[in-house]
Amino acid sequence: MLTPPFTVVLIVPTGIGAKIGGYAGDALPIARSIAQISDHLITHPNVLNGAQLYWSLPNMYYVEGYGLDQFAANRWGLRPVHQNRVGLILDQGIEPDLRLRHLQAAEAVKTTLGLNIGDYIVTDTPLGVQLQTAHSGASWGTIAHPDSLLRAAATLIETAKVSAIAVVARFPDDMATETLANYRQGKGVDALAGAEAIISHLIVREFQIPCAHAPALSPLPVDETVSPRAAAEELGYTFLPCVLVGLSRAPQLITSIDQSTDLQGKQVDAVVIPADACGGSSILNFSQSEAKIIAVEDNATTMTVSPESLGIKTIRVTSYLEALGVLVTLRGGINPDALRVSASSISRWGEGHETQH
Repeated sequence: MLTPPFTVVLIVPTGIGAKIGGYAGDALPIARSIAQISDHLITHPNVLNGAQLYWSLPNMYYVEGYGLDQFAANRWGLRPVHQNRVGLILDQGIEPDLRLRHLQAAEAVKTTLGLNIGDYIVTDTPLGVQLQTAHSGASWGTIAHPDSLLRAAATLIETAKVSAIAVVARFPDDMATETLANYRQGKGVDALAGAEAIISHLIVREFQIPCAHAPALSPLPVDETVSPRAAAEELGYTFLPCVLVGLSRAPQLITSIDQSTDLQGKQVDAVVIPADACGGSSILNFSQSEAKIIAVEDNATTMTVSPESLGIKTIRVTSYLEALGVLVTLRGGINPDALRVSASSISRWGEGHETQH
């Protein structure tokens, strides 16, 4: 009898200051590790993007956050591809020299990595990105002209026949000095991440097409004290390469699911999430499925939404190393509780059915 594929979802919500995964691709080692013991690892750009650094594996699926929410709700399926034709949207608000740097980055990825980079388009109006911070400390933002973004995307899809879209929007350089300094020191929230998510969500929701974003910013002055977690963003003028690599093999988002070819949310075996960030749409939907939810305690965020507060049953672990051990047991059909010194006793039905710890 064939064993079904072991499918894991790794989520580190963006813009909430996660100790691991809240910086420049610093959750990539976790994704690479989980991919070694999974047939399918589904995760999102915040986990896999590392500015000019990236790591692509054939069983690792790059799925934008809104698409991941729809997948978790069993509304959309994921259809694996060999290669996407990636179109590029550039914000009209990007200065000519900075625009050229991003076009050169796209040309380099096309030539050096052999990716199928299609046409680019410049929005007909500056997008006007503004950054905001919530009371919780999480970052978010607004776009003054979302209609311009959608027109550009529609043109690329309809006339250039692209199957994925990378967006580069001009972001403000005048971030509060303290906010930027804290982030570069590995202590704060990524002030850009929340607004980036809004940009990609808009295109994915409207067109059901893979999308991710790279901000355009003026280069920062050299700082010898930058944290290793933020160092990937110090390497050059653009964060675009990792986005193009991720989108090149991002699964297509399918609304009419083919049971024989498309991955579905109901096929997910396990979900790994920071223990205090369990209020997102994906987790709420996965909690209604058969998937085991593994809550990692030492990846603290600015959120205070525990699984217990929402009535979500989880397997709590201290670290991602422990989470890897739990995933190995789940893949092997072994009850993780059997590996603990004090395994719980079998109880009569109706007694002692509480959240797993």
